[in-house]
Amino acid sequence: MELDSIECVSSSDGLDEEEIPHDNLHHHHHQFSSAKPHNAAANNNGRGAGIIGIPGPTAIAPATSVHELLECPVCTNSMYPPIHQCSNGHTLCSTCKTRVHNRCPTCRQELGDIRCLALEKVAESLELPCKFYNLGCPEIFPYYSKLKHETVCNFRPYNCPYAGSECSVVGDIPALVAHLRDDHKVDMHTGCTFNHRYVKANPREVENATWMLTVFHCFGQYFCLHFEAFQLGMAPVYMAFLRFMGDESEARNYSYSLEVGANGRKLIWEGTPRSVRDSHKKVRDSHDGLIIQRNMALFFSGGDRKELKLRVTGRIWKEQQNPEAGVCIPNLCS
Repeated sequence: MELDSIECVSSSDGLDEEEIPHDNLHHHHHQFSSAKPHNAAANNNGRGAGIIGIPGPTAIAPATSVHELLECPVCTNSMYPPIHQCSNGHTLCSTCKTRVHNRCPTCRQELGDIRCLALEKVAESLELPCKFYNLGCPEIFPYYSKLKHETVCNFRPYNCPYAGSECSVVGDIPALVAHLRDDHKVDMHTGCTFNHRYVKANPREVENATWMLTVFHCFGQYFCLHFEAFQLGMAPVYMAFLRFMGDESEARNYSYSLEVGANGRKLIWEGTPRSVRDSHKKVRDSHDGLIIQRNMALFFSGGDRKELKLRVTGRIWKEQQNPEAGVCIPNLCS
């Protein structure tokens, strides 16, 4: 289903409705490098510059000679036991041993099953900075603890949250916001309320079409509003949900509501936005959002039910702890 068959009218924080153009779902490939991560931060508070290879002011560079000694010559990743070597002393990691068909990539000698025990002992004695040190992570870990930390490091890059193409761009939040605006042409709005109208001439065509309509900026943070049509079992459905551009621990500070209705009926969804650390597919497949069955969507559309006309409204608020009462009270933006 083509995106340009959807007409979306949006208003934010009391603004007049305006037409929002949409590009085709299939966007061009991007020129961003995805082999190495862009600068990333745990939140969008300004840490990092979104550019590869620029260390922060407190960056700690690893000991180059030892680091290179433990670098696999094939995949260039750090080697962990078992570390293999050929009869001439050239080393490589266990994963790459099978990839090179048991031949040393340096001298082409047969590898056999020789372990480099000395290098494994050296690895055990090392403490190294997180590989995201140039993105702001100050932590230093024993060699074998480093990998586990790096999978959950708050400074690791974020994946592009756009859900309409296989985009491999990574970066920090400011860099991804600019990427969404400039490359994916996503609409940007300031404010914490929204009012979208979706119009589709042939609502029977759902075929897993996906849109990310809007990025909202409020409370100093960015939120991605998704709306899409897909098959849920045998039934076509429409779904809207919100993702927070930051980590899950911060996302829990916010709540949102979505509402759709007409003809005296309405559906309301309230929840916590999911972090963009969770992929769009993971959120969609968990059904964590407002789900509208097609028959209900057509009922809300009115008329002869041959055209989809849905109006989805919503708002975002920040939960604030009341220190005296010990309860959370919503902080609504005006």
